[in-house]
Amino acid sequence: MKQQGTYYVFHEANKPLEKVEMPLPDLQENEILVNIRYATLCGSDLHTYCGLRQEPCPTILGHEIVGVIEKISPEHSGLDAIGTPLHIGDLVTWTVFASDPNTTNYQAETPQKNSDLYKYGHRQITTKDSFHGGLASHIVLRPHTCIRVLPQEIPLSIAATINCAIATSAGAIRLTDSVANKNVHIAGIGLLGLVAIAMCKEMGANHIVASDINEDRLKLAKDFGATHTLNLKEQESDKVLKKLSIDCFIDMSGSPDAMELGIDTLQLHGKAVFVGAVFNQRKTGIDAEQMIRKMLTIKGLHNYNYTDFSNAVDFIVKNWKKYPFESLIERDFPLSNINEAIQFAIANKPIRAGLYMSNPAVKTEE
Repeated sequence: MKQQGTYYVFHEANKPLEKVEMPLPDLQENEILVNIRYATLCGSDLHTYCGLRQEPCPTILGHEIVGVIEKISPEHSGLDAIGTPLHIGDLVTWTVFASDPNTTNYQAETPQKNSDLYKYGHRQITTKDSFHGGLASHIVLRPHTCIRVLPQEIPLSIAATINCAIATSAGAIRLTDSVANKNVHIAGIGLLGLVAIAMCKEMGANHIVASDINEDRLKLAKDFGATHTLNLKEQESDKVLKKLSIDCFIDMSGSPDAMELGIDTLQLHGKAVFVGAVFNQRKTGIDAEQMIRKMLTIKGLHNYNYTDFSNAVDFIVKNWKKYPFESLIERDFPLSNINEAIQFAIANKPIRAGLYMSNPAVKTEE
């Protein structure tokens, strides 16, 4: 008797996802079966749905996920990334990728850029490879996935965002080297920007400037620790930023205008980290002379590494009650209403829309 699972298939842009029921696969060596409890719709999921980015199809979208362990293969070490024993029923989060350290081009600082990468929510469904995305009842965690056990009391809606937005924000902060006693400018006040603001506050930043073109988002930034807000449509932002003497600039917006402003207003030895520009747009212009004379450093970040992920888990475990993270899921839906959830997210542009699993009685197949 085979246990049945469900997933929702993305075939092509702007078409409803299709419900599929399939027997769950037998676990292979070092794999773990997780019963998904909650998922959130990341911006990249919506970009794929709208045709702004391409994924191999058919696929199962969704990578911001949290769930409980249902089965552990006998060969697995039985430990999470920090040595905590894994048990059936544990609430867990995990990296959006599995990266094999035995690959010839593997680099510990950037495992997410390994050539042999297994990326959840971004893979084609095949007869031998399914249940690898978040819009499903279950997911199979492959070897070399970094896993962390979570306290049971963390709200599922917050926990689901750890392995994408929160871990990516942790990676951006790492690339600044240090924000302690620094003046930081964060552009783009979505989930990434709000998390980065809270992290900077907890790490002892001096001034934290949030910039955006959405006044409601800027008000929200105050709740996460921003000391100053700038509406880029209404204020002489360059004068304000230069007056504050910005040491670090983190761009989560992907806007060339915001990135150019951020670089232009950095002071001597300033550092910039670009995160948001992961879609096609006009080229960003940088004044090379000023970059040289001010001895600026510019770095890019795509996804995150294993250390960033663990730091993100630790940050949320310590601070989830301190900031209004739960309010960032503006509406949630049962997984069966996934197509309604997608249309809501596209039309209303919430910080996040969520999907909860009803966890019906297990079905079996002869």
